[in-house]
Amino acid sequence: MDFQELSKALSDLRRSQNISQKTMAAHIDISRATINALETGRAGDVGVRKIMKIIDYLGFELCIREKSPFPTFEELRDE
Repeated sequence: MDFQELSKALSDLRRSQNISQKTMAAHIDISRATINALETGRAGDVGVRKIMKIIDYLGFELCIREKSPFPTFEELRDE
């Protein structure tokens, strides 16, 4: 997953839970402008801690796995 895919995934997750950027910003103490920049892929310097706060707030976790030359089941399903 690259930065653009992460940006879109975070935006989609937030919207699917009917949470506004303003509400999320207030709850996790990150500016709405930073959340917007992250979701639109314009925030190249957003730290990992902020991204982790957002992911956690949305009820998900970041998972690191070994790189494989083969696609995952989820990747095949999504094609």
